[in-house]
Amino acid sequence: MVPSHTFILCRSSSKLATLSAPPPAWRSTFYRWMSAVASQQGLDSSKLQIERAKLNEMKPKPPVSDLAFGKIFTDHMLSIDWDSENGWHTPRIEPFRNFSIHPGSKVLHYAQELFEGMKAYRGVDGKIRMFRPMHNMARMNLTAARSCLPAFDGMEALNCIRKLVQLDAEWVPHDSSSSLYIRPTMIGTEATLGVSPASEAKLFVILCPVGPYYSTGFKPVNLLADPNYVRAWPGGSGYTKMGSNYAPTLWTQKLAEKNNCHQCLWLFGEDHEITEVGAMNLFILLKNEAGETELVTPPLSSGIILPGVTRRSIVEMCSTWDNLTVSERKITMGEVMQANEEGRLMEMFGSGTAAVVSPVGALHYNGQMHQLPTPENGLAVQILAAMSDIYYGNVAHPWAIDVDTWDIDQDQVLEDYRQPEAVAS
Repeated sequence: MVPSHTFILCRSSSKLATLSAPPPAWRSTFYRWMSAVASQQGLDSSKLQIERAKLNEMKPKPPVSDLAFGKIFTDHMLSIDWDSENGWHTPRIEPFRNFSIHPGSKVLHYAQELFEGMKAYRGVDGKIRMFRPMHNMARMNLTAARSCLPAFDGMEALNCIRKLVQLDAEWVPHDSSSSLYIRPTMIGTEATLGVSPASEAKLFVILCPVGPYYSTGFKPVNLLADPNYVRAWPGGSGYTKMGSNYAPTLWTQKLAEKNNCHQCLWLFGEDHEITEVGAMNLFILLKNEAGETELVTPPLSSGIILPGVTRRSIVEMCSTWDNLTVSERKITMGEVMQANEEGRLMEMFGSGTAAVVSPVGALHYNGQMHQLPTPENGLAVQILAAMSDIYYGNVAHPWAIDVDTWDIDQDQVLEDYRQPEAVAS
């Protein structure tokens, strides 16, 4: 039963993803936007049109050793236009090319934009699989609602993305530590300078073959933990995947590097609550005061944590492992520092689509560098191995969706991807 204060904006298989009513300050604009959306044509994958790249337009495929992240693109792309009068236009797969937008487009002035990050993997059996793709579509719709960009049917969008991956299948690396990165993006393209929801938008998807993330070894990173710099706050948009959440972190990244750190550990509030690391979710393994081995990750209920697909997968997977308690709860720097001083901190690592897991070796906090345990065969290593087995088909698992058989779980739970107000209720 959907609460009366929520709206059904999208569907994912048989499950409905719900989003809560907006704050009063922009509710009238939101209602006008919603009423327009309700009468529009939905995204329809059955109308997909495909224009194949000519032989002379196709690019050579580089060796895995030359695959730097996000620098090489495949031969085709997917694009779908939208406008407030007609809804979603015909989906098109075309040769990869530049496209033109008006200099007054909303995205260029007010950052009305969002993106997703997902991957396809070539398994040891030669089959190509995508990892829990409906989760990305649900999160994309969550971000679209928060940024007043159009909602869409997640399954219909995925059907189009599937065709794109199949068309560029030879770009999926033949390597059990590499993958094809999939970047769905949506931008507001209406050419007006007024600060209001765009009446025109474009959803497009580009693909990049990527090599091994740990090509030089599974090396721990140092983090700058400075409470003077904040990534997200309650009532903001930190739980969404908007580009505007990332650009402000580039300056603090430079600050981290000046302190011999690789990334920032984001803190919030007077008690220095731990939230995320860089652009990743965070996990902390410790012996709690009750003597239990506890894996802690900050909760989504705070409204300042991005609901990561890898995060959710680690929580679900590790919850089935013996002698391990998994908790989604608030944790502060005070608790972590005390556990480290008492020898109860076992390890800390980030999680995300690109790295899967990234071990933390030290924290620069209160002007000092604090070393953390980085066990050679710790939990992060075990998680990476278990997830890789799923990605590359070493074990059969419903999270890995074969792009040919396309057997998507109709009963998957997508509760992570709701507006924080709906979660709190």
